[in-house]
Amino acid sequence: MSLKKLIFIGLATLNITFSLAQTSNFGNDFWNNVRFGGSIGLGFTNNGFNGSISPSAIYQFNEQFASGASLSFNYAKFDDDKFLAYGGSVLSLFNPIPEIQISAEFEQLRINRTIATSTIDIEDNYWLPAFFVGAGYSTRNVTIGLRYDLLYDDNQSIYGNAIMPFVRVYF
Repeated sequence: MSLKKLIFIGLATLNITFSLAQTSNFGNDFWNNVRFGGSIGLGFTNNGFNGSISPSAIYQFNEQFASGASLSFNYAKFDDDKFLAYGGSVLSLFNPIPEIQISAEFEQLRINRTIATSTIDIEDNYWLPAFFVGAGYSTRNVTIGLRYDLLYDDNQSIYGNAIMPFVRVYF
């Protein structure tokens, strides 16, 4: 993926976020509209596992729209190959009705991976972008759903496949 496309995706996400911010029905009390929480992700494939934890903070613009930032820590193991990733993301959440949440998240991770061969272990370090779109079922402060990585690259991604289940909790 080219740098121009990544910049475009990031700017488009920010533009949507700032556009939605102008429709806020909440007062000017910033901290009353900030919610803390995060997500946990798990992925399983044949001989593989991926787990992630992402604490985050979002600003609730109104009852339907929220946006914020998240830190990420991921670990994955496929056969004898190991991946460790850390980084951050920006995300936007939309609830057309209280029970349904649609999300978009741009994530940038630093990947440290070790690929085991029959003679040596090969180490590789690089940056990996991901752009997730997702949908989930919300009840009170919890959302459970699936997300899909539009930038998924089978050769570099630490995720088992482009589809990942998630659990988000915000208080």
